[in-house]
Amino acid sequence: MKTVAFVPPPERYRPAQRFALLNLGFRPFYLVGAGFAALALTVWLLMLAGVPIMGGYLLKLDPIGWHAHEMVFGFAASIVAGFLLTAVRAWTGMQTTSHRALAALTLLWLAARVLVWSGPAVPAALIDSAFLPAVAFTLLRVLMKAGNRRNYFLVPVLLTFAALNAAFHVLTQLGHPDLALRCLYAAADIVVLLVSVIGARVIPMFTSNAIPGFVTRRWKLVEWSAAPLTLCALFADAAALPAAIVSTLAFTACAIHCTRLIGWRSYKVRGPAILLILHIAYAWMPVGFALLGLSALGFVTHSVATHAFTAGVIGGAIIAMITRTARGHTGRPLVADTRDIASYALVTLGSTLRIVGPLVAPVHYQMWIWSAGACWIAAFAIYAGAYALPLMRPRADGKPG
Repeated sequence: MKTVAFVPPPERYRPAQRFALLNLGFRPFYLVGAGFAALALTVWLLMLAGVPIMGGYLLKLDPIGWHAHEMVFGFAASIVAGFLLTAVRAWTGMQTTSHRALAALTLLWLAARVLVWSGPAVPAALIDSAFLPAVAFTLLRVLMKAGNRRNYFLVPVLLTFAALNAAFHVLTQLGHPDLALRCLYAAADIVVLLVSVIGARVIPMFTSNAIPGFVTRRWKLVEWSAAPLTLCALFADAAALPAAIVSTLAFTACAIHCTRLIGWRSYKVRGPAILLILHIAYAWMPVGFALLGLSALGFVTHSVATHAFTAGVIGGAIIAMITRTARGHTGRPLVADTRDIASYALVTLGSTLRIVGPLVAPVHYQMWIWSAGACWIAAFAIYAGAYALPLMRPRADGKPG
């Protein structure tokens, strides 16, 4: 009788514990980015409470600058890198990085975080400034090989982002923290611009796919003008142009983004949660521009307007996309679980407390900062805890990625 070797079912035969953290860009960068957000905000709140924190270079030289820099060029930059390294593979069908190259990029980012904390200043500036160009040229190689001209714009955007980071370090070390802060504003503006451009591509599509029969509208004038107006209004503010120019551009951008949300019928979206959070994050866009216009005219503080973009738009978009893309690219259902919903609620609550709180009760300013920071720490700690194992393990469906 012929002997036939037993072959176990594929789901059992596949080694479930195989390390997959370096399979694709989103895996390491979403994990370290979320963990770093929770850590950096914890350090910031401790410093505000007067707890002595050991550190050198930026942490010692300019604690406020360290907080702002690390949330933009540490946290946000890591998520942008992870998202683009993953998205470009989907757009081109080509692998963006090898395991070794991805490990090198991750270690470069981690080394920058340590050096910006501890110093010395010059090595910290050089290592930190090298990360985004490395990501940009990694993407450029793939885009050129695939002939994907539509997304070439990402490379100059990332290089501009990198140049602002380098300028921040130079200005800080030359003793110009005010100008360095302007570089940070401009850098955050680039991330807001990316949210505007990529959000316009995916939010209507995701909505139509998730809700049968749901119809969205796009008007050519709105779509044509949204990105230029967003860029002009934000950079007019970063460059400290006259208040009349900033307010006019900001209020016009506010109207354009409100019109876009009306076309998307965001007011009709009630769920699912993984979709709703995208609309909530984007809704902070016109709020941010309205507050920016008011701040230029002296009615609200600039900090409130800034946090509408950084906490509301960027924070909301990040928690929305790192849950959605992590689920999709690990082969899990695109349905938010309890921990995802808790993260969405905490980021949204934290943003609301940070932005609305100082407007309605400025006398309790410190309380609003503490409560908002606690919400954000909890949100990203929950994400890191919930997704650590899925990001380290192979896809549940056995596909590459």
